[in-house]
Amino acid sequence: MELTFLFYVLVGFVAQVIDGALGMAYGVSSNTFLLSLGLPPAAASASVHMAEVVTTGISGAAHWRLGNIDWKLVQRLLIPGVVGGTAGAYLLTSIDGDIIKPYIAGYLLLMGMYIIYKAFRNNTHVNDGTHTARVSLLGLVGGFCDAIGGGGWGPVVTTTLVARGKNPRLTIGSVNFSEFFVTFAESVTFVLTLAFSQYWQIILGLLLGGAIAAPLAARVTKKLPIKALMALVGTLIVLLSIRTIYLSLMQ
Repeated sequence: MELTFLFYVLVGFVAQVIDGALGMAYGVSSNTFLLSLGLPPAAASASVHMAEVVTTGISGAAHWRLGNIDWKLVQRLLIPGVVGGTAGAYLLTSIDGDIIKPYIAGYLLLMGMYIIYKAFRNNTHVNDGTHTARVSLLGLVGGFCDAIGGGGWGPVVTTTLVARGKNPRLTIGSVNFSEFFVTFAESVTFVLTLAFSQYWQIILGLLLGGAIAAPLAARVTKKLPIKALMALVGTLIVLLSIRTIYLSLMQ
């Protein structure tokens, strides 16, 4: 087995452990790692989302069976998320990878800082029980950022809604359910615009690593302090993003 393939398996494994512990950041984490390995932004984001179609489908179905879905929230998020994700994926494949890479790394740098911020912020908002047009706008922005940055749907959408006081269980379930459709739309766009035969090792590696980590992540989560882990993950994303920006600017 090639050493490069093992790296992709490791990336999928680590990203899945992070996502299992935090309930988010699979895409942000894995895309940051892939960019730091030198992959073009479109290839990295496409590979992450192709792998995520499986994981988000399983997660969304599980939340549906458990009754964790707020259908009014899904209605507000799903279509705007798909539109934003499709637009972001198309834009990403239309721009030279070397030109956009430092900007993508800059976005991931901000995501890392945001995760660190969320680790130490106390939520003092009160749930108002309503879903306004701002939720649809949030879905649009979240989908666009998710496609462009290879991840961000969870950190942007879930954390914002929970911070506004929305019910955490229903929010996480609804956002995860909607994420499958957003990820699927992004993946279709990537398939139609990229030559995917050269990325099969990345996709397979991410899937294999995630499958190995999935049953372990739940057990690991019980023993890890979540705030400390969020701070650690955020710091790692920041450092890797800074490295990617530096290497891109030095070329």
